[in-house]
Amino acid sequence: MADSLPPEGFSRKILRSETLLVLALSLGASGVSALISFIGSVTKPGGLKDQAATLNGSYAPGRPWLDLAWQLFGIASALVPVALVAHLLMREGTGMRAIGFDRTRPWQDLGRGTLVAAGIGSAGLAFYLVARTAGFNLTVVPEALPDVWWKYPVLILSAVQNAVLEEVIVVGYLLRRLGQLGWTPVAALAASSVLRGSYHLYQGIGGFIGNMVMGVVFVLLYRRWGRVGPLVAAHALLDIVAFVGYGLLAGKVDWLPTV
Repeated sequence: MADSLPPEGFSRKILRSETLLVLALSLGASGVSALISFIGSVTKPGGLKDQAATLNGSYAPGRPWLDLAWQLFGIASALVPVALVAHLLMREGTGMRAIGFDRTRPWQDLGRGTLVAAGIGSAGLAFYLVARTAGFNLTVVPEALPDVWWKYPVLILSAVQNAVLEEVIVVGYLLRRLGQLGWTPVAALAASSVLRGSYHLYQGIGGFIGNMVMGVVFVLLYRRWGRVGPLVAAHALLDIVAFVGYGLLAGKVDWLPTV
């Protein structure tokens, strides 16, 4: 396969250093941050379910326009590693088409992604509720933005940003580079899945295990389809439902944990 050999002119040492740097600038650093956060949570008095992990919080409470600027800056800056990956893949003469993140099959990607999201979404929610009740997870607060006109557009942009960043780097780019470095398919799958779980560890053991399992499924689907496009679509839809759904339902239904 094309991704099982180093590109011409690039040694495995260079590719190894490149991969470590990309991860250190993105989700590898997030994994370390999540581990530190998790250690802090488990050393606090009380159980994990009595603590909260807040996503999409407000940066400048009481100043909505400044908060909007911070939100958009955070979304844009989080995508810089994706731009770096695109540059690195172009440098080797392939580009993002090598991992199936292009506009050649938009409707097929969306259709497959919708099916994947439907299959994973309900199971993921059930697993989260069980894990939290059992004390293995913090209460996850998907959004804590003020009630302003840009709230839901920003939540949707944040969901898409998460999907693009994670699937491009943790699936497409990482599997390609690990294959070129001589890793076996099983080892590469394990590395990708554990990495995905690691940067969700701030949510607790349940978040780690649930996302690691999702990582296994996504790697298998990527190898079957040869494209990250459907995975980006699925991840974006899952996060949009989680973020927007929480904003609309929090405090209005009994089964949704709040703080």
